[in-house]
Amino acid sequence: MRDPGSTDGSSTTGSQKRAKELDLIRRAKQGDKQAIGELYRLHVDVIYRYIWGRVRDESVTEDLTAQVFLKALEGLPTYEPSGKPFVAWLYSIAYARIVDHWRKHERRVEVPLEETFPARDLRPEEFLEAEADWATAIDLLAQLTDDQQDVIIMRFIGEMSLAQVAETLGKTVGATKAIQYRALASLARLLEECGGSRAT
Repeated sequence: MRDPGSTDGSSTTGSQKRAKELDLIRRAKQGDKQAIGELYRLHVDVIYRYIWGRVRDESVTEDLTAQVFLKALEGLPTYEPSGKPFVAWLYSIAYARIVDHWRKHERRVEVPLEETFPARDLRPEEFLEAEADWATAIDLLAQLTDDQQDVIIMRFIGEMSLAQVAETLGKTVGATKAIQYRALASLARLLEECGGSRAT
């Protein structure tokens, strides 16, 4: 079983990582199996965590993750970097696989949270750091709407920009920003409720 909360612990800077990624993409497009394997290693955990957060079933997550990278491998010869991270492309593939999955299965009943303003602003890093237990964080995220889960996971776990998330989800930047705000407001309220329940 893959650890949904694992990270690669890389300390390289963003520019170094981007340069390395572009070199790996170039080599992978030429059929370099080592480069293909490295791209997989660099991104499989975050894609797995994203899918697991949406389906919460280990076997389904493993199957969909495999589908994502198979689809990426098939599309790699025609893939062209466009200034956004390679993982953004992988997220778009994963998003489509998740949508297909739920279309083929009975969708869970959703009860959206009441969209109230938070008592205080919630910094995204506060949510991720305070909820070091990934399972607890996923439990909180699972109470959000599908759109809110997608935006939060892509923005603060996948480290995508608002524009990249909007493009992936087929929404405007303004709509994506509004979804992010509502999601963070709900998470702030949930964290406060969790804190209150722990104190009693």
